[in-house]
Amino acid sequence: MSDASLNPSTTTAGSTQPQEAGFGDFFALLKPRVMSLVVFTALVGLLAAPVSVNPVVGFTAILFIAIGGGASGALNMWWDADIDRIMKRTKSRPIPAGRITEGEAFGFGIALSAISVIMLGLATNLVAAGLLAFTIFFYVVIYSMWLKRWTPQNIVIGGAAGAFPPMIGWAAATGSISVESVLMFTLIFVWTPPHFWSLALFMKSDYDEAGVPMLTSTHGRRVTRNHILVYTLLLVPVSFALAFTSIGGPAYLIAGVLLNALFLRGAWNIWRRDETAAEADGYATEKTVFKHSLYYLFGLFVAILIDSALRSADLLAAGPINFWGV
Repeated sequence: MSDASLNPSTTTAGSTQPQEAGFGDFFALLKPRVMSLVVFTALVGLLAAPVSVNPVVGFTAILFIAIGGGASGALNMWWDADIDRIMKRTKSRPIPAGRITEGEAFGFGIALSAISVIMLGLATNLVAAGLLAFTIFFYVVIYSMWLKRWTPQNIVIGGAAGAFPPMIGWAAATGSISVESVLMFTLIFVWTPPHFWSLALFMKSDYDEAGVPMLTSTHGRRVTRNHILVYTLLLVPVSFALAFTSIGGPAYLIAGVLLNALFLRGAWNIWRRDETAAEADGYATEKTVFKHSLYYLFGLFVAILIDSALRSADLLAAGPINFWGV
């Protein structure tokens, strides 16, 4: 079977002769920047869980969650090779650059998917393994193959794939799903649209050229700005809901107040701008909000870790009722 036949959306026109791939090329297939977020949020989910986990088991769980996340990235690059060749942001990736063939990426992604799910199940439990398998399936099939090229709501629904890691980490520790893990999922799920739409505002031409129906392309930047503000407003109560669970605490409450205020101000500034002003300064505000959105998510999950550490040291009460004094 030829490489092109593996991806029906890819043609051989304009393809380059593959060079010999190195370790760095296969590592790039794993989308290490995305994988770092997967690892971090999964680690928070595992450490915040009210169950003591053997360090070796915990390390093994995070390792295979990371490998599963990387497998999703490799399969996404396999499927999206045709549009990656068009977009400036992605044309230097291993496949469009001709360093790895689509067939090699496909085989690599499938192998890592199977290894990560099986080993996570053996190291922890079937709930965690099942969630990891579903995450890979959701990202590759539901998001990459279906939603991404079909609907401007692609990043809204598809954002669920990036929201599962803390649930997987929690399940690896507890063998179950809880209110806390669902709220961590919901936090990332609602955060994803304004995060990526702020990127799309200053990367619009890339999506236009590739034919990806991002909201900026299908409905325009004005509608996208409206959506960023609405989703950021929805994000505030979702983020604060975690403070009223067993993993809430003073660190999370303080971080929530400061980070939500910063994110809301950024979303408001994006909403009130017109395209003339945005183009004049090179979309500086949009780029700043995109960067701050990363700090937002990182800061809230760090706060969960801090409160978990304080609770482990018996410096906090063990539950939300005692913490809030009601």
